[in-house]
Amino acid sequence: MFYILVINPGSTSTKIAIYYDEKEVLKKVIDHDVEELKTFKTVADQYEFRKNIILNVLDKEGYNLSIFSAIIGRGGLLKPIPGGTYKINQKMIHELKNATYGEHESNLGALIAFSIAKSIGVESFIADPVVVDEMEDIARISGHPDFQRKSIFHALNQKAVARNLCQKLQKRYEESNLIVVHMGGGISIGAHKKGRVVDVNNALDGDGPFTPERSGTLPLTGFIDLCYSGMYTQDEIKKLIKGKGGLVAYLGTNDAREVVKRIKNGDEYARVVYSAMAHQIVKWIGKMSAILEFDIDAIILTGGLAHEKEYLVPWIKEKIEFIAPVYVFPGGNEEKALAMAALRVLKGEETVKEY
Repeated sequence: MFYILVINPGSTSTKIAIYYDEKEVLKKVIDHDVEELKTFKTVADQYEFRKNIILNVLDKEGYNLSIFSAIIGRGGLLKPIPGGTYKINQKMIHELKNATYGEHESNLGALIAFSIAKSIGVESFIADPVVVDEMEDIARISGHPDFQRKSIFHALNQKAVARNLCQKLQKRYEESNLIVVHMGGGISIGAHKKGRVVDVNNALDGDGPFTPERSGTLPLTGFIDLCYSGMYTQDEIKKLIKGKGGLVAYLGTNDAREVVKRIKNGDEYARVVYSAMAHQIVKWIGKMSAILEFDIDAIILTGGLAHEKEYLVPWIKEKIEFIAPVYVFPGGNEEKALAMAALRVLKGEETVKEY
């Protein structure tokens, strides 16, 4: 039996959880003062600040650090790596501290987990960070040698729900073909072939269907004209792609519940835009189905938008159910996904990887 501490830093909060094997015994969301965070020059500079808050919360809740068998943090921006659970080492720490591959709050997960684990003499891990890259070489070709398609997607949740479903179906993930559709502020659609995500849209940088706040794949010539129109700065253009695109651009909201309310009140434009998002999701599911040669065990709909079962989920299911059975796993419990990754290693069910 194992106690596992999970650390998941976000932009303005840090989520922590404690698992006793598969059972969650504590979950806390620690909110941070935005103005206080602004006093730190870099994300890595927040390390001691956030670590001390976590330690104080654990002490207040009556948990002694000595009970933990392992500590796992949210994986940050690292070099592209295959999926799996990785032991945190000095090379990883160095790259995250120096933001070698980019600065993001998730970088703090490994830094804090490593420090606490070292102080009590146990192992520390990360699992399935957003930089998981298992794409086949053919999928990297974009159409011009100056550009290469990249694998950036919701790897942690996609892998977790895929394993979860395979367990329910009494199949091995490494022997299954699945399409996993993560639908949230970003939407990623991955082709999982025998345990590897061989193709997936870059959910961060403007590839794939439009989302509640991202524009997705846009008509290239029109986008180029807009870039040179003088109407927008470079930063404003980037926000049109991520933050001010999708439902926000069309309907002024990124809240699917608000869109559903408008549709129910007879807003035909809201219905058309919302159904267009479903239409684009279906198109990408079709693309990934072809990549897997239509030999597919299941299609999984997950992420926050999978909770919306009045319009979006039924619209999508209606179009794709002929391809393979469709399963819905709403939300995305990152803390549980991380805890289960650590548990598989502790139980000897998965071999830990070296970064």
